[in-house]
Amino acid sequence: MARYVDGFVIPVPKKKTSEYLRIARKAAKIWKEHGALEYRECIGDDLDVKCGFPFPKLARTKAGETVWFSWIVYKSRAHRDRVNARVMKDPRLQDMMVPGSQPFDCGRMSYGGFKVLVDA
Repeated sequence: MARYVDGFVIPVPKKKTSEYLRIARKAAKIWKEHGALEYRECIGDDLDVKCGFPFPKLARTKAGETVWFSWIVYKSRAHRDRVNARVMKDPRLQDMMVPGSQPFDCGRMSYGGFKVLVDA
């Protein structure tokens, strides 16, 4: 079955890990309640790599920051659009979207929708 994924790369100050994790757990619950199939939030662990373009460079991390790699899985792009429309109207999410209240710099967050071509 085809799937669709929203992917995120977010630089987060290490001292705000607990705060980000609290928000991520709340967001996961909201997305799942509105129909997302999976919701994953992963904190960087082995980021000092010598090949390719390292995530910290991609996310333009500053001293004291780490990278979170996150994704949400949907049935299709149309399903993603329906779920996200409901999520964006959810008052619990609105509370987390007050400008300046996030524990990270939204301007350095990378986001995009992806068609799944290999699902093994």
